[in-house]
Amino acid sequence: MTEPGQHNFTVLSTSDVYVGRILALRSDQVAMPGGAPATREVVEHQGAVAILALDDDDQVTLIHQYRHPLGRRIWELPAGLIDHLGENPLETAKRELVEEVGLAAEHWSVLVDVAASPGFTDEVVRVYLATGLSTVDRELLGEEEADLVARKFPFAEAVRMALAGEIVNGAAVGGILAAQAIRTSDTTPRPASAPWEDQPTRFPSRQS
Repeated sequence: MTEPGQHNFTVLSTSDVYVGRILALRSDQVAMPGGAPATREVVEHQGAVAILALDDDDQVTLIHQYRHPLGRRIWELPAGLIDHLGENPLETAKRELVEEVGLAAEHWSVLVDVAASPGFTDEVVRVYLATGLSTVDRELLGEEEADLVARKFPFAEAVRMALAGEIVNGAAVGGILAAQAIRTSDTTPRPASAPWEDQPTRFPSRQS
């Protein structure tokens, strides 16, 4: 047996359980430190972006959206899936900000990357900070977009909501608290072009 932290978790075999439109489920046999293989089920995801859009009055735009797995509407940041392998995630963020809330931004930076639940999925969401906002025409593209409710909140209220459990979406909580941390420390956000080591590629590569 290797020393802790030294084992190589080699994938011995893999098989697809399900392949859908936005995700796939595969089953891997992985070499474990004790010598015996173990089954690890992995949900592959396209990857996504979210946007903390902050206006000159220190208001942040949140959306109230129905999420079927939770069975209710929850407050989130504007967000969306990366359409295809090789798409620039910043361009995805710009598109989603327009489509969901009718905003464009002059300045962009990276707040945080959030691994949604790395125990079973490779989904990672990159959260951008967008400032220098302007209003643009919003085109409704589907039934879910038509049902979205967008509302501005004072940034301090969004922080309170995240800490109070009134915002539970992981990317929204991470982005809001990251922005608060930047404000109260000497930390600066990463540039919008910062490398994204854990951006999901396996599921998008299936579609290319």
